Amino acid sequence: MSIVAGLPIPCKAAAVAWEAGKPLIIQDVEVAPPQAMEVRVKIKYTSLCRTDLYYWEAKGQTPLFPRIFGHEAAGIVESVGEGVEDLDVGDHVLPVFTGECGDCRHCKSDTSNMCDLLRINPTRGVMLADGKSRFSINGAPINHFLGTSTFSQYTVVHSGCVAKINPLAPLDKVCILSCGISTGLGAALNVAKPKKGSSVAVFGLGAVGLAAVEGARIAGASRIIGVDRNPKRFEEAKKFGVTDFVNFNEQDRPIQEIIAEMTNGGVDRSIECTGNINAMISAFECVHDGWGVAVLVGVPNKDAVFMTKPINVLNERTLKGTFFGNYKPRSDLPSVVDMYMNKELELEKFITHRVPLKEINKAFEYMVKGEGLRCIISMED
Repeated sequence: MSIVAGLPIPCKAAAVAWEAGKPLIIQDVEVAPPQAMEVRVKIKYTSLCRTDLYYWEAKGQTPLFPRIFGHEAAGIVESVGEGVEDLDVGDHVLPVFTGECGDCRHCKSDTSNMCDLLRINPTRGVMLADGKSRFSINGAPINHFLGTSTFSQYTVVHSGCVAKINPLAPLDKVCILSCGISTGLGAALNVAKPKKGSSVAVFGLGAVGLAAVEGARIAGASRIIGVDRNPKRFEEAKKFGVTDFVNFNEQDRPIQEIIAEMTNGGVDRSIECTGNINAMISAFECVHDGWGVAVLVGVPNKDAVFMTKPINVLNERTLKGTFFGNYKPRSDLPSVVDMYMNKELELEKFITHRVPLKEINKAFEYMVKGEGLRCIISMED
């Protein structure tokens, strides 16, 4: 048991966002002990996801500051709260932005991972147990983010949002599995399910899209078509297994028509990772009739409307959506880590930058400029 278990920890370094779009400030933060069904985790490594960037910029949503962002991370359990039975001090874990309570209809379902209790909630800045924050500076509360807040050397997370993993797994690599990479990978392996030798089109070649490409590669797809507006991404995508490229901006007719011509009627599977409504429609209409399956991963504007002709559905094309790649966090993420440990899944190629916590704002700069895929932030350097 930790010598500070049950007591507040004076955390010497946390990156606090005080205003929308302004640089994060490294500050001392007090981290309260975990309450019922919570764990306190020492974060070893974290990475920046576009969701952090979106809510930090606070464009199109109600700002909630001050706040500690971060939700892709890996760490070690420091202490556990009352009622926690499946986690112990010293466990290596991935905190996750969504959870698995184990009791609701979704958790008991074989097909859903959308837990009623612990489903993602980006507008909540407090913990479920008592509606209070576990972070404070000079007694003033600091808001949580997605129930994880991993841009702090210590954080408190609901135990249902923590996946216990192989202690031999390198935390500076598997940390990226707690959000974007698993989302894209699972969209391919769990939802699209391409057959060996099949064709797959992936719309958007950022980290999530390339994770979908990685999933298609693992599944044995023989032809993977990458669609993006940025031609600079094409060369990098070759390392992941993309065989053909289509530049969205260089076409004078619908992308779905071009892909249909390239593939003798359409691809077997498509995976849309941009959230652009036109790309979503193209992804659906580019799959082959009779057996084609399109999977939507990207999150569109809340007012966007998906429009297609009913005949496209009647001709036996299937449209699916997915949340976090249909992975149940606690049940499934350990096996994804094992895929990496067994050399089935390649993670190193997603990691393009590394910075210490004191330089965390560089990670934001890289993402704003569209440079790289994932930047690992060391919490102890």
